[in-house]
Amino acid sequence: MKTGFSARLRGAVVLAATAALALTGCASTASDSTDAGATTDTAAGGASDVSFPLTFENADGTTTEIPEQPENIVSTSVTLTGALLSFDAPISASSSAGNGQFFDQWADVAEEKGIENLWAVGSVDVDALIAADPDLIVVSSSGADSAMDNLADFQAIAPTIVLDYGEGTWQDLTLELGEATGLSDEAQATIDTFESHVATVKEQITIPEGEANIISFNGPGEDNPIGKAGGPHAQLLTELGFTIEDPIQEWHNQEGERNDFVWASYENLTNLTADTTFILARDNEGAQAFAEDTVLANLPSVQNGQVYGLGQNSFRIDYYSATEIVDGIQANFGE
Repeated sequence: MKTGFSARLRGAVVLAATAALALTGCASTASDSTDAGATTDTAAGGASDVSFPLTFENADGTTTEIPEQPENIVSTSVTLTGALLSFDAPISASSSAGNGQFFDQWADVAEEKGIENLWAVGSVDVDALIAADPDLIVVSSSGADSAMDNLADFQAIAPTIVLDYGEGTWQDLTLELGEATGLSDEAQATIDTFESHVATVKEQITIPEGEANIISFNGPGEDNPIGKAGGPHAQLLTELGFTIEDPIQEWHNQEGERNDFVWASYENLTNLTADTTFILARDNEGAQAFAEDTVLANLPSVQNGQVYGLGQNSFRIDYYSATEIVDGIQANFGE
């Protein structure tokens, strides 16, 4: 699922250093770069194209000067933390979800790396951030875990970058963070590993006939978002071989059109026609609430007995949850 990535960085570009500088966790050897004052990173594939200092173009239209390659990153967005962890960025602390916990899909990785839990969503603790002594702070421009109200406080502590995880794919975001941290090779390697896994699983599964749809099922009286064919979940399933039923845009009942979901009413669900349904944020057992809903009993996917959970951590996609989705597809449709 490789997509185009428009870099947000305007730093000096170096083609190669006279000696490779090893990266933490890589099997490279280390030597000092002869490029005066600049850090050049090398992974197994070759030299990084990022040097420091660099200018990062933030999602809010501002820019941030990052003087040196970060060595102690703090993420104030639990959503962005997964992307940083996926390519072994030097993150030491992060905010957590509203329940005070890290996301399940990468919580064990955070524990292994000793990531400090600074605060739960909505409970920013500037003193805790100061104590973490970061040299780069990462902020989301939107979403429940956005801490933009405290942006000035963060900027007074360390260079602070702002990203919008609602734009583009998780791969785009990973590459953007990879360049900001001087670890673009590692970020690309993470994506390449994932794409290889997708290709392998695609060869091992049998796709059911007809279309599939993707639903965040909340039941009567609630919005029930339906994944659009161009959304991140649909893109992943399409790459695996599924054909996605695109919901009718006129069903959308929120202000502003979205690229990922149509926020539909419960009643709109009865008009779906796909032969297979995937339920977001549920495993197969949890998905049965949809299959057993009497109002939806005549839907083709229910009649076919083809209602599946896309995974308990599938609502927001990062490297870890995307991998879980692919593994779940393999378990349900593997030969």
